[in-house]
Amino acid sequence: MKILKKSLRIIKKLVLGILSFLIVYVVSAFLLSRITVNEAAENQTEDVVIYIKTNGVHTDIVVPYKNEIKDWSAQIKIEHTQAKDTTAKFVALGWGDKGFYLDTPEWSDLKASTAFNAAFALGSTAIHTTFYTVITENKNCVKIAISKENYQKLITYIEDSFQYDGNDNPMFIPATTYGKNDSFYEAKGKYSLFHTCNSWANEALKKANQKAAFWTVTDSGIFCHYQ
Repeated sequence: MKILKKSLRIIKKLVLGILSFLIVYVVSAFLLSRITVNEAAENQTEDVVIYIKTNGVHTDIVVPYKNEIKDWSAQIKIEHTQAKDTTAKFVALGWGDKGFYLDTPEWSDLKASTAFNAAFALGSTAIHTTFYTVITENKNCVKIAISKENYQKLITYIEDSFQYDGNDNPMFIPATTYGKNDSFYEAKGKYSLFHTCNSWANEALKKANQKAAFWTVTDSGIFCHYQ
């Protein structure tokens, strides 16, 4: 009986501890995501048009595939996609947990092991790219005009997120679970409860001196600053 009571007390403390953590996590994530940084970015020159785009969960940074500042075709190759559409004008880049990207094409495919590894930084990460011929502005896709200098800072941040092979080429990951205009590359860093795909995109905006959240793990934490 004493062992049973002791076990119940331990279980109760564990449950209360988990609930307390979740409450603090959710409240902190909401409040900190509403703090705006780089509000003065609106005064910069508007030389390059980029976009932030969400699928309702995950935020991508969309950039011109080629312009006078950066030709991404040397690193992100259209021939790595199934469609091989050479008319693409934009490429969207997102960072995230490799297991989520490659093993979870639909939420119904999510495994407990994949979610656990992602939440606690136990898995590896990948860069997901998607090619577009046209970008349409709407509530889930916001246009941002930035200076050449800030675009170069964004380029540096994105390039630093890739893993490279011995020839300085991003390490391509063959995958067939996504669309015909998608490709994947090995990435640096660890995904976790505190550093998600949206945290990566938010940091990209910070590096480019654009409006961003102080800290966010959600797409809404980014887009609320562009309403």
